[in-house]
Amino acid sequence: MRSGSSAPPAGVATLSPDLGQPIPAFAETTDQPRPRYGAIERWLEAERDQIVLWLPVCLGTGVILWFALPDPRLWIATMLAAAGTAAFATAFSRGGRLAPSIAIGGVALAFGVGSVWVHAEHAGAPVLPRAMIVRFEARVVQARPLPARDLIRLTLAPTRWLDRRPVSAPTRIRVNLTTSDAPRGLAPGAIIALRARLMSPAPPAVPGAYDFARVAWFDGLGATGRGFAPVTILSGAAAGEGLRVRLTRHIHAQLGGSVGGIAAALATGDTGAIGEDDAEAMRRSGLAHLLSVSGLHITAAVAITMLLASRLLALSRRLALTGRVPLLAAATAASVAIGYTLLTGSEVPTIRSCIAALLVLAAMALGREAITLRLVAAGALIVLLLWPESLVGPSFQLSFAAVTTIVALHEHPVVRGWFMKRDEAWVASVARGGASLLLTGVAIEVALMPIAIYHFHRAGIYGAVANIVAIPLTTFVVMPLEALALLLDIAGLGAPAWWLTGKALALLLWIARTTAAAPGAVTMLPAMPGGAYALIAAGGLWLALWRTRWRLLGLAPSLAGAAWALATPAPDLLVTGDGRHVAIRTARGDLALLRDRAGDYVRDTLAENAGSDDDPLLLSEQPDARCTRDACLVVRESGGRRWRILATRSPYLPPWRRLIAACRDADIVISDRRLPRGCVPRWLLLDRPALARTGGLALTLASGRVTTVRTPGDRHPWVEATDIAADDIDLPQSPTGGAGLPARQRNRPESRRHLVQS
Repeated sequence: MRSGSSAPPAGVATLSPDLGQPIPAFAETTDQPRPRYGAIERWLEAERDQIVLWLPVCLGTGVILWFALPDPRLWIATMLAAAGTAAFATAFSRGGRLAPSIAIGGVALAFGVGSVWVHAEHAGAPVLPRAMIVRFEARVVQARPLPARDLIRLTLAPTRWLDRRPVSAPTRIRVNLTTSDAPRGLAPGAIIALRARLMSPAPPAVPGAYDFARVAWFDGLGATGRGFAPVTILSGAAAGEGLRVRLTRHIHAQLGGSVGGIAAALATGDTGAIGEDDAEAMRRSGLAHLLSVSGLHITAAVAITMLLASRLLALSRRLALTGRVPLLAAATAASVAIGYTLLTGSEVPTIRSCIAALLVLAAMALGREAITLRLVAAGALIVLLLWPESLVGPSFQLSFAAVTTIVALHEHPVVRGWFMKRDEAWVASVARGGASLLLTGVAIEVALMPIAIYHFHRAGIYGAVANIVAIPLTTFVVMPLEALALLLDIAGLGAPAWWLTGKALALLLWIARTTAAAPGAVTMLPAMPGGAYALIAAGGLWLALWRTRWRLLGLAPSLAGAAWALATPAPDLLVTGDGRHVAIRTARGDLALLRDRAGDYVRDTLAENAGSDDDPLLLSEQPDARCTRDACLVVRESGGRRWRILATRSPYLPPWRRLIAACRDADIVISDRRLPRGCVPRWLLLDRPALARTGGLALTLASGRVTTVRTPGDRHPWVEATDIAADDIDLPQSPTGGAGLPARQRNRPESRRHLVQS
């Protein structure tokens, strides 16, 4: 091309002066195919920096689908569908960002399903098939004191079975011992002999309750139970008590009661000395996250270390002139973060927070922006690759939802403009900082409320205000004072610092108790449907991860999910999986329990999943119930008809003829034993064999909707490990409508095999 000549017209290719190869023009020509989905491509181009944030979301979606779908056929079908979608998008790609995004997302989703499946198969261990009392020898893996409950919780690895060996002998057991039964020298590594009552890890008692069987499977626990005296130490631990146990004992010796328990929780992660009333106050006030060593504690430790290390290193003129002070301070803070994680037991939430802190320090060392959504996504991706099962737990969801909310909120240009630093009077600066904390607290409460409702069935109202005071108090007062006290204890001078620490922790407890006791501090809701929770989560992610105005579309599914959750009625009847405990909603809306003697755990579980914040009443004292020592008959009005519910409540079987007649007059019959074949109620028979197939259940009388713990054909490994034969469950005709058995078949003996499944 001649010098000085005009540029070629748009659409004309030029030759590279170096390679002699044609360079396509940027302008579109009539020969080039027009890209399809132009509007979507333009939108993705505008969001090009945000697309990578959806990689852990796609991976996590695969993990969630594995937990939600019941059997391997559907898991394989999901992986094939995701891989096929990725291949289809790749094959028909004609440029742009849409096809590569779909392909990468499909591969990530398929990988998520496969990774958690492989992890579940390799994580499990033999599970005890049934409850039994056995004597055995075992090596102590972990010994955790629980002073508030006068217990010591042992994790044991059995080495020899003395009385009899179970059919499926577990390789890892968790046993509780009373403090008086535990001998001295009980430390990790010791070999002990004891007698214990063991049982398999319990599934959820009712729908929406805590699934300990699933958690125990991934932890490798095959049995849990209670040990009895005498406990004999056959050989002691080689190294004695570990640093964590010794440090916890030292802190308890300096500060007693719940104050010492909270101090130990901040230093070592051990919450065993916190009283149940104070722990409940922390939960109701929204401050329970302070008791779990996670992001806040790691951040505080790293920040304090960075500050002290940078000041001390800057005293060296040579280091200060070379500019290596920030790098060395970051390395020191990283070492402290790793050491703190090891000291507190290396729990998954702590490891997750440590990984995030190390990523922040690495970004600072490289001169990059430290806290961004890409950093959060990288941390989530690492955790999902290492511990995919943690995604379904509340800890992962709460921590990443909180961090994502904070970063997304303060990355917004409007919010960043409001709270950016500027030259102004100190009063205005303090007010601006307080407003920033308040807005952040409210945003976090809104983001975490659906998670708290789904997992814990409760939502705090004043948590944002309480956290505005409690978080700075813990971060800038309590933790530095406790660290100073521990440091001064080396020279025996820590008493004044411990006194100040105790006063600061007493103030923290006062905030928790006052907030929890405020009227309307906690709102209880029944178990949220999984579909409603999925809509809220999908809408929240869409709103947080995009940047253009299309992000507002995320409000639609979030609002729809919230409306669905609020419109879900509280169940009228809750039955535990063993059939022993039944909770019935009375005509006044209270919750009444079948058995006069029920433990606190059962009472709390039934009340929470029924959406009740009041202590359950006794069914025998209700006017619409007629109870004897053996059974109760309740008559309820709901859905325009009278319901008759019969439940047995003693180990003695009533006279056979009277029981048969009572069954025929009842709509629902519940029992913790196998009932005679002639016991045929008008609708549901929930005896021991039926509940073995369904697990615990929740029933709404007006709609005839029954939700069960077990899904028909569920083949997740922790479900199969319980060795319960699950028959197919049909859909019978509800007395209020719906599909199923015709009414004329309900009185036949075979109808007792059918239950409603929703």
